[in-house]
This record gives sequence, C-alpha cells and structure tokens, in this order.
Amino acid sequence: MPNHEMKPTMSRRTFLYQAAAATVAAPVLAQAVPALRVVDTHTHFYDTNRPEGVPFPSKGTSLYRPTLPEHWLQVAAPYGARETVIVEASSWLEDNQWILDLAAKNPCIVGFVGHLLPQDADFAKNLKRFAANPIFRGIRVSGNDFLDKVDKPEFQRGVKLMADLGLELDINGAPSLHSHSAKLADAIPALRIVINHVGIAGDAARLTDEWRSGMKALGAMPNVFCKVSAMTEQTEQSDQTHGSAPRETDYYLPILDHCWNCFGEDRLVYGSNWPVCEKGGSYADQFHIVNDYFGAKGREVAEKFFWKNSLVAYKWVQR
Repeated sequence: MPNHEMKPTMSRRTFLYQAAAATVAAPVLAQAVPALRVVDTHTHFYDTNRPEGVPFPSKGTSLYRPTLPEHWLQVAAPYGARETVIVEASSWLEDNQWILDLAAKNPCIVGFVGHLLPQDADFAKNLKRFAANPIFRGIRVSGNDFLDKVDKPEFQRGVKLMADLGLELDINGAPSLHSHSAKLADAIPALRIVINHVGIAGDAARLTDEWRSGMKALGAMPNVFCKVSAMTEQTEQSDQTHGSAPRETDYYLPILDHCWNCFGEDRLVYGSNWPVCEKGGSYADQFHIVNDYFGAKGREVAEKFFWKNSLVAYKWVQR
C-alpha cells in the first residue's frame, strides 16, 4: 500500500550530506543567490544498483550511476536548492511508487511528476492510486506519446480527470508540439501545463520561427507555465561536445528574452534537469546562467522564478 503519511524523516547518510552541503553553502549564498529559497523543479532520481536495474539511463553512459537525493544535494545545496520536484525517468509503472517511497524518507522531495499515459485503459485507476499521495503532483508526456494522442477522446478524458484532481501536466518535446499544447490548454483551462526545457529551443544562435511562434501561443494561455531548465543542453544542435556548452549568460539571451516576453514574471519556473544537464555542463553552470538573468531583474522577480511560481504551477507540498 502507498505510504500516504509524509513524515519528514531521513537516513543518517542523507542528514550528513545535507549538513555538509549547508556548511559549504553559507558563504556562497550571500553572493550568488538573490532568492531566499530555491526549488529545483526538474531532477531525475534513480538507482542503477537495484537488482531489477533501471530502464533509463543506458549502461555505459556517464549518467549510468545512482542519482539519489544525497547526490543531488551535494551539487545543488551550495546554490540554495534544497527542495526539488522530481520528474519521471522511468516508464515502469511501479517506479512511480518507488519514487513516492523515496520521498517518504527524504523531505527535500516536495513533489513528483510521474509517468502514466492518459490514453491507457488503466489510466484512471493508476492515477487515483498515486494521486492519493500528496507528493504526486502530475504526469509528464513527451514526443509522439503526446503528439499522436492529444486529439483522441481517451487522452482528453484522462487529462480532464487530472484537472479535476488538481494535478498538472508536464509536456516535453520539440516545437512541433507547441501549437497542440496551446490548443489543449485552451480546451481545458482548469489544467495547469508546464512546458519543459524552454520548449526545446535548440541553439540560441539558430532559433526557429516555429519555436518563437509556438512559445508565443503558449504564453498567451494563462494556465501554461514554462520551465527554464536544461539551458546548457540547448546547444546540442551546434555540435557541442559533452560538457562544453557555453557558460556565458549572454549566449542564451535570445532564448531567455523570448521566454520572458511570452510568459512574464509569474509563469517562469526554475529547473536544472540534473543529472542530464551534465551533457552540457555542471549544475553550477546551469544555475549561474539563470541566476544572472533573473537576479538582474530584482529580488521580487527572483523569488517568483526560483520558488513562488513553481508553487502555483505544481502545488507542491510544504515539508
């Protein structure tokens, strides 16, 4: 049975990691973080040491290692991020429960975006099962799982049920998804939608009209939020090698400025995409880009970006 009683307990190892991270962070935060609180709304936790293994990532890659709360806190806490919303990294049904069980032991986890397909016959049953746990905040759909099904009656019924339960929908995919996402947002205004990874903008030097117009259409929908995440991954189309994406905030201004113009100060949220962000650069690189940009807009805007807007988008649990 799911553990619905979310007590703020943690292992001794996690406690020691948090304490160490807090000690390191103290002198850094005063200079680096304009916000009092940072909630990272896009992390992936998994344990490659499990007997059953994991469906993601693939063996032999740099990401194939345990990535658990204590590991994330080591890299994120120095920048003020001590709370996170996890986004699914597994298509296995019971891994939704695995994350919820992990959250029960780690109060740094304030929300979880799971993996279920709205068009599946058992969607309603599974959704109600996991949503009984307040940490479960919604689901993510990606690529063709969304594009091929979004207009189907069964998909529409599924996401309407999510809206009725107060859950949100993360959408991850190329700019070809944007117009369909905007149409869905218009059709179901009670459904909160969070666009992942700045809508997969691609290289800042070669932004497409499709991305620009798609983001504008999404920004016109008041129930759509944009996650400013995976910034250093927006360079893969420019033949960047692993871990060597540009680190200068100015490089990403065409993306950041357009997102700001489309969504404004109330509907942009912070996410890292850790550990996948390491394909472009370190957690510190990802953080400094957005911190420079939003910090320059003043403390009130930074507070909204780093945590307040995510509370509206996800309705995550205060722990």
